[in-house]
Amino acid sequence: MIAEFLGTLVLILFGTGVCAMVVLFGSGVPGEIVNGGFTNITLGWGLGVTFGIYVAGRISGAHLNPAVTLSLAVFRGFSWAKVLPYCLAQTAGAFAAAALVFFNYHEAIVKFDPGLLKTAGIFTTFPTFPNAPAAGFFDQVIGTALLMLLIFAVGDEDNMAPQSNLGPLIVGLIVVAIGISFGKLHGYAINPARDLGPRLWTLVAGYKNNGLTDGTGVWWVPIAGPLAGGLIGAGLWDLVLRPLLPRK
Repeated sequence: MIAEFLGTLVLILFGTGVCAMVVLFGSGVPGEIVNGGFTNITLGWGLGVTFGIYVAGRISGAHLNPAVTLSLAVFRGFSWAKVLPYCLAQTAGAFAAAALVFFNYHEAIVKFDPGLLKTAGIFTTFPTFPNAPAAGFFDQVIGTALLMLLIFAVGDEDNMAPQSNLGPLIVGLIVVAIGISFGKLHGYAINPARDLGPRLWTLVAGYKNNGLTDGTGVWWVPIAGPLAGGLIGAGLWDLVLRPLLPRK
């Protein structure tokens, strides 16, 4: 649990940190994203995933994502007794990271957004089309299905597993690729802990547009979508493709 907490904390520090850099130190026009824009954001999140895996990999397996934990329990025999503790540790790590980034950038946040009305997106995700939650849900299913399918594919020793200790880097590049291709429709969560932990922080920090108490009800999409998508992607590999592999 400590490793999952710290690995997720590292992931979210880099992820929300790059969002803060891009949003708070852009052109000064509220809502306008420059300073590398979305390219920087996808790279920051991908590198965060890479380094988080290096922190926790040999200790906990570096799930860092409840969708990964659930999929491993369903398809790979991961202990069901550890699923909830892992998910709680991941969410707590994400919450703590969001709090650290908030306090680190507090002066810039207050200057840019004195009423805490328009910078919650630094920490958590919001849909481009809030009146079409099904679109966001489908987007999260696709993104997380790709994530789990590719994690299982590159990690399978009977397939084309990365040599040496390059696995974390490859997983980070998978996250970059998903962000580049599917990042804008619902904010690129693909991880319930990545979204819920920082969203809970926005509630504590006093953001009114937090997705929990503002009446929009958007909080469930980046939780349910990734959990469903992770199972689909893992199932595609384990039930459809893995049986076709020649065994070493």
